[in-house]
Amino acid sequence: MSVALLEVRGLKAQYGPTRVLHGIDFVVAERGITTILGANGAGKTTTLRAVCNMVRTEGEVRLGGERIEGRATESIVRMGVAHVPDGRGTFMNLSVEENLRLGAHCRRDRAEVALDFERMYAHFPRLKERYRQQAGTLSGGEQQMLAVARALMLRPRLLLLDEPSFGLAPLIVQHLFEILRVIRESEGIGMLLVEQNAALALKLADHAYLLETGRVVMSGPSATIRDDESVRRSYLGY
Repeated sequence: MSVALLEVRGLKAQYGPTRVLHGIDFVVAERGITTILGANGAGKTTTLRAVCNMVRTEGEVRLGGERIEGRATESIVRMGVAHVPDGRGTFMNLSVEENLRLGAHCRRDRAEVALDFERMYAHFPRLKERYRQQAGTLSGGEQQMLAVARALMLRPRLLLLDEPSFGLAPLIVQHLFEILRVIRESEGIGMLLVEQNAALALKLADHAYLLETGRVVMSGPSATIRDDESVRRSYLGY
């Protein structure tokens, strides 16, 4: 049996005295996509931050079988975990190319980095057209593409995505999710996806977990979750 890419057990997280996660368990398979769904305030964003040790946490987090809880965030990044935060997190005053270069700041394989610039521009042709343009002048969809491309410049084993569809037009969202599907299939990157668009997330992901007030209330294959009538009513809106 192959080792899971990411395995989380008994994860708790808090901000000051306020506990947000109450001991959750979840797994991301090698080359798999897992989605975490739930209402606002359920603890989805905190889950991603906890994996990167950006908040106070308890519990066990393993990446490729190696325990990473308690490590510095920068160390976790160097181990191959890339985070696309909510709000995109692009450096607005820097150009597209400078943002991408920052994504590769941990790497020393300069020839491979140069090749990855072209790989990103192949995935996101609009970025190639605007490589000298300041990130702050891009459209919302272009900024989100830049945020994903910058994370991929790390050559990550695991990509954490926080609400990638937020604020984007439906056609842009469909295009972005198709690119994520192609990247997973062609490059084998595991993904942990937090997404309000539950229907779209369940279509992309292999496995899903539903959070309510910091606890997992349901989990299973995405198709099973998608076909559950109570989930459709509560989370999918039909």
